[in-house]
Amino acid sequence: MTELIAMIKRNCKLFFKDKGMFFTSLITPAILLVLFATFLKNVYIDSFEQSIPKGVEIADQLINGIVGGQLVSSLLSVSCVTVAFCSNMLMVQDKVSGARRDITMCPVKNSVLSMGYYISSFFSTLIVCIFAGGLCMLYLSKIGWYLSGSDFIFIFGDIILLTLFGTALSSIINIFLSSQGQISVVGTIISSGYGFICGAYMPMSQFSSGLRKILSFFPGTYGTALMKNHCMNGAFAALVRDGVPEDTVEKMKSSVDCCPELFGNPVGIGAMYGIVSSSVAVLIIVYIIINIVRSKKCRSV
Repeated sequence: MTELIAMIKRNCKLFFKDKGMFFTSLITPAILLVLFATFLKNVYIDSFEQSIPKGVEIADQLINGIVGGQLVSSLLSVSCVTVAFCSNMLMVQDKVSGARRDITMCPVKNSVLSMGYYISSFFSTLIVCIFAGGLCMLYLSKIGWYLSGSDFIFIFGDIILLTLFGTALSSIINIFLSSQGQISVVGTIISSGYGFICGAYMPMSQFSSGLRKILSFFPGTYGTALMKNHCMNGAFAALVRDGVPEDTVEKMKSSVDCCPELFGNPVGIGAMYGIVSSSVAVLIIVYIIINIVRSKKCRSV
């Protein structure tokens, strides 16, 4: 346990001391929030206004609250994964610099080393994502706050769960990387592609039916849906109070992927938590198995 704590402290310190990696992780969510609010806000507003029945007047603040919730949920669901890849790059950098070889020369078990990378990456990512969550809450308070106390708590619970998922996923991928070039390629692919396949940048309702079926098997899809439900739940409830028919509100929820389907059946909130949590457990087990196999290969050489 002492060795594991020492590894976690060492990795966290190196991450926060690396100003380039730390500030990139810290600034990226803020930049995304600005870009989302600048380029996507008006598109989302037009989309929602077209779905409101004629004769029903909705306050601009409520529309802003709905759109803000969609923007915030997209940003947070993506950041929990992309930041995890960034913070977990220390695993690869130690290989490139030779630090990992120096560490393994000491009496440190490979299991301790592997879990040290995972846990430290989780904590580092969580700190950055909580900071991003604070920025998002500040943004919502300025344009339209409709979050209840339970929604607020669930949002930060979702951040923790998605950070666990992002850290597990990045750990499995990064363990096979061994150069700066590979780091750059993987970082670029994840940063540009993950937001689309999880339905954050563009709702899956706008994709073809075949693509929707494929993406319904991705755990990140349900993580994003969880975040959208909790970020937009209060604003949708306010719509109903303002006279918008519940059927119309349900269609709005479906249009932004709050109600994803699996095998043609709607997936509830509890089932979403089950899918994402199970995926985290499976990914961690896979990560452990990979480390065991690689450790045996190294000893046999």
